[in-house]
Amino acid sequence: MTAQTILPANSVTGGYEVANSLRFNSGSSDYLTKTLGTPTLATKATCSLWFKSSKPEAQNTLIASAGNAAAFYLHSNSTLRIYNVDSSALTTNRLFRDASAWYHLVVAIDTTQGTASNRVKVYINGIQETSFSAASYPNQNSASALGNNSAHFVGSNTGPANYFNGYMSEIVLIDGQALAPTSFGEFDEDSGIWKPINVSGLTFGNNGFYLETKQSGTATNASGMGADTSGNDNHFAVNNLTAIDQTTDTCTNNFMTLNPLITLTSTTDNQVYSEGNTVVIPNSTDNYGTAFGTFGATRGKWYWEAKIIWNGTENNANYPRTIGFMRDDYAFNQSTLGQNADNSWGVGFADLDTDGWGLDHNGNFTAITGATTLASTKMLMFALDLDNGKFYMGYDGTFFTSGDPTSGSTGTGAIATLDATDLSFNIIPALTNATNVTYYQMNFGNPAYAIASSNADGDGFGNFEFAVPSGYFSWCTKNLAEYG
Repeated sequence: MTAQTILPANSVTGGYEVANSLRFNSGSSDYLTKTLGTPTLATKATCSLWFKSSKPEAQNTLIASAGNAAAFYLHSNSTLRIYNVDSSALTTNRLFRDASAWYHLVVAIDTTQGTASNRVKVYINGIQETSFSAASYPNQNSASALGNNSAHFVGSNTGPANYFNGYMSEIVLIDGQALAPTSFGEFDEDSGIWKPINVSGLTFGNNGFYLETKQSGTATNASGMGADTSGNDNHFAVNNLTAIDQTTDTCTNNFMTLNPLITLTSTTDNQVYSEGNTVVIPNSTDNYGTAFGTFGATRGKWYWEAKIIWNGTENNANYPRTIGFMRDDYAFNQSTLGQNADNSWGVGFADLDTDGWGLDHNGNFTAITGATTLASTKMLMFALDLDNGKFYMGYDGTFFTSGDPTSGSTGTGAIATLDATDLSFNIIPALTNATNVTYYQMNFGNPAYAIASSNADGDGFGNFEFAVPSGYFSWCTKNLAEYG
């Protein structure tokens, strides 16, 4: 059986559901830490966790121990590296570059084994990893650094350093046992996708812990984001994470983010992604770059929002640039979304005779009647009806041109119409930035900023500032499996 990740086209329905994850950001040095006591058995331990990396080509630490410097890294060449005692290390040939996917990692340690290669086993999505570019194993009967009586870190190395960028959930340590991945997950009988199972009934051992990340507090107790629900009360201290870093983007419902992997000439290079890839900022003014979502759709009705961050400088470069969507045949050879081609649509604010919002498509900029207001921290709303080929956009709670996203084929107030050719492609949310002081904070249903009114879609998914139009849904795998 081939290991699979939780990908947009194959959301698993039914079974055990994971409610929350933590979003780690290296820019704010986010991590959890706990000093553990005497282990149940120093020679055996198992770690299980789910992760979605936001910077696959950066050096990211998933979990680390100060005891003999054990650590699980995603390295700068996108490989996975496992360190343990006796200077032992495993480095995968496999690359972990998919920023749209959740992966499940299990590392089982049993140094009592007579065969060296059995002392550390690595599993990805239920399948044992056996292809390594470098492999050395701990000495027989040596004490495992993981789960030993030392400081442990989640999202950081022991510095702390090499902070993780991305999402983690279902973080488990078993002290005293080397377990198979089937203790933590199973293959879905219909789709064949590896999915999590309830681990609360496992025996965790003295130093074991289970971080469900269901709490949003910052204290080192049962109300904190580092709360241990194994029964051991091995609660982790929270460092620099805040309540907004507790998310609903999980290994059982994967939300869209922005894709950091595309780099093509100067138009898309030199952009900095952050906040779990919900924000992208160019390195400098007039460094135009287009970013796009991690998945799209050919049918269904989709809603998303974006917060405007604007420095207030009234010149064309410092106005918010275009934001909208593209077909999946977009070539990234234009400096601005919607420019000079029929495969992208971008709405932006421009210094025209009368300043205002307009639609940029196929080289034409068309002013949107009555849409003249711009202020920092205000919200844009997007409603894309792929069943009828209509696109609606709004500002601060009101759709432009009295748009009615529920009007179906009538398209009342739609600011763009997609034809049959357009609808034969996947349509993907996208944006172009031009400056490092004016940008958008994206919300595909899982925002990295505070929401005042908290509106979900009709299936209960997503967290938006404004009411989701009836029949529209957030960009997540649960919805894509049903409507996309």
